[in-house]
Amino acid sequence: MKFRSSIFYTITFIFALATIGVSLALIWLIGYDKQNYTRELNTKYSIVARSHLYQMSRLISQNEFQRQIANFEFASINDENFIKQLNENGEILDSISADIGSADIIMYNRKNYLKITHANEVRILNDKEYQPYRYDIFRVIYGGILAIILLAYIFIIRKIKPLRKLKRQIDKFATGDLNIANVATGTDEISEVSRAFYGAVTQINKLNESRHLFLRNIMHELKTPITKGRITVEMIEKNKYQERLLSVFERLEDLINEFAAVERATSGIPLGERGIYSAKEIINEALKIAMIGENLVTINAPEDLKFNVDLKLFSIAVKNLIDNAIKYSTDRHVIINVGATFDFISNSPELEQDFEHYKEAFSKGSNAKQSFGLGLYIVDNIAKSHGLVFKYRRENETNIFYFDNMSEILL
Repeated sequence: MKFRSSIFYTITFIFALATIGVSLALIWLIGYDKQNYTRELNTKYSIVARSHLYQMSRLISQNEFQRQIANFEFASINDENFIKQLNENGEILDSISADIGSADIIMYNRKNYLKITHANEVRILNDKEYQPYRYDIFRVIYGGILAIILLAYIFIIRKIKPLRKLKRQIDKFATGDLNIANVATGTDEISEVSRAFYGAVTQINKLNESRHLFLRNIMHELKTPITKGRITVEMIEKNKYQERLLSVFERLEDLINEFAAVERATSGIPLGERGIYSAKEIINEALKIAMIGENLVTINAPEDLKFNVDLKLFSIAVKNLIDNAIKYSTDRHVIINVGATFDFISNSPELEQDFEHYKEAFSKGSNAKQSFGLGLYIVDNIAKSHGLVFKYRRENETNIFYFDNMSEILL
């Protein structure tokens, strides 16, 4: 099973280790304490047995005997039936042997008895102080420690729980969804980060709304004079100048529509309607937008290749690549090969910097002519919106800009 690297799983793992460690430590402590308890009992029984054996052997006086056993509470057992049952059913825990006699520690009915034998004399003593080893105190300690660990675990998990909510909001933001909720729940550092993130996204939303409003206003204001100018041109006498003016106004209208489409692609807004188009249809639409003659382009594309694309957007990307290829080529010509990839080949100088640099907005070369400005930035965004990868390679003294991952649009 794949190891989870989440902080929640890490904390759970640490607390699980702590619980196991406490449990093992308590088991060792119980064993150690029980050994000490047994050792103390054996020492007590050894003293009592030796005192009785000395007294039975007449090696010490009665007063000395009483002094030695004064601190221990033992009762003599004289019931013959009980003694018989004790001998038959009792469990001998330990035995003490000496030249003057022997002593057995016997457990019977959860009580300890001392059987002392000297010559033919036998004494049975009941340890009135004896209590079985009790685990209750350790159970209480163990339960208390577990309760503390559990409460600490719950407290920590509750404190960092907003991290999951924050991560979900960040994931939404990463996909372009700016509808972010404020997941801050307190005054700790996580809540402060959540508030800061929410504030940043809110500000981005406001900036986006301002930008959209600004662009809409600009396009609206531009369309009005363009429409009036076109109407005025329609009213003048038809000649080559009127045709040129009409083409200029039509081009201005196309530029405004193109600008709106590009803004949609670079803003991460989902594509509009897609359609099925051949490579030549896409390239011809790009040439129309660019107002470039077909003599500057060589197209190698099978007729049966069809692509599912947003024609307006994709044509703009193709137009920008054609523009760049012609602008920087030594022979003002571009070759377009369409197959497993969508290639734009031109006899141009090698790029001075890494290709990724030129895909950034407003990137520039060493001089104005070498600047790609927004062109490749727009191309890259349109490619991404179609699921394509925009790439570059240098081959046989030519620059080749191309779209890869064509399976995303190829039918």
